[in-house]
Order: sequence, then C-alpha cells, then structure tokens
Amino acid sequence: MWQSYMNGMLVAAGLIMAIGTQNAFVLAQSLRREHHLPVAALCVLCDAILVAAGVFGLATVLAHNPTLLALARWGGAAFLLWYGSLALRRACSRQSLQQGDGQTVRSLRAVLLSALAVTLLNPHVYLDTVLLIGSLGAQQAEPGAYVMGAASASLLWFFSLALGAAWLAPWLARPGTWRLLDLLVAVMMFSVAAQLISAG
Repeated sequence: MWQSYMNGMLVAAGLIMAIGTQNAFVLAQSLRREHHLPVAALCVLCDAILVAAGVFGLATVLAHNPTLLALARWGGAAFLLWYGSLALRRACSRQSLQQGDGQTVRSLRAVLLSALAVTLLNPHVYLDTVLLIGSLGAQQAEPGAYVMGAASASLLWFFSLALGAAWLAPWLARPGTWRLLDLLVAVMMFSVAAQLISAG
C-alpha cells in the first residue's frame, strides 16, 4: 500500500510542480490575495478527481478516442489565447495587478470559474493527469493508495504555493512585479497555445 502511495505522490509531484498555466493562475491569485485558498482547494479537488478517473478507466477511453483529444486540444488553445490576451492587457496597464489601488476585486464565484476553466480547458491536464498519471496508477498493486498519494502531492504543492505567495505579497505587490508576472503568464499561455495548434 505505501509503495503505491509513494509512487503516486512522486509521479504527481514531478508533473504538478512544473510551471504551467494552473500554477501561474494560483500564483497570481495568491499574490493578489484574491480567494487564493479556495482556488488552491479547487485545484486539489480537480486533480484528485482527474487522477482517480484516469486510474479507474478514463485514460483508456481518451487514448482510444482521437475526437475527444482533438476537441480538448482546440478548445484549450482558444481558451489559452484568450486568457493570455487578458494577461498581456493587464501587463500593459499601469494599475494592472494592484488590488488596493482601484482594481475591482472579483467575486469568489468569478475567480473559481476562472480557476475551473484554467484547469479543465487545458489539454495538458488530460494528457498528464488523466493519461500519464492515470495509466501508471492503473498498474499499481493498490490503485486507491496511488490516487491518495497523487492527491497528497497536489494538496502540498498548491497550498504551499498559495500560502507562500500570499506571505510574500507585501514584498512582491509592486506595479513592476505585477506587470512582469502578467507578462510571464501571457508568454506561457501563448507558448502552450502555439504548441497545441502546431500539434493539431
């Protein structure tokens, strides 16, 4: 049981910790102190559900259905281009990411819907979390323990990111830092979208 648990934790940690759109979103929300803990909890929940789905059968379905993968690819590319454009526009704005100086704080519902979109409209979530992590988990002696290990890695990572960034916010919450972060988010979104389009 513990071997499966540790396998799940290590595999998931290696993939989750790579800088990606979901991590960039959590980091930005944490620096804004804008519903960052609910966002982290939502990311953990989504990861746990997707890993469990992959381990218990969805990975096989996706691997044999190119239409679903194509839909995920093109829908994800469109969303990433749109979100990257928003980040680029904020980066070019003087008051882009300063929460306390006139920027409207979004509602919890709006932020969680954005987090859900960043998570579920990114095809890499399905390729990495469902197909890769899921297919490896299906081969474990204790698939349930593997899922728990992967969920534990997600929990540790996203809450560390959310709490750590929020703690550093007083030092990082300067206009230049915010604009740089948004610029990096935009570049990341555009580059992932370009990869998806070229792969299609």
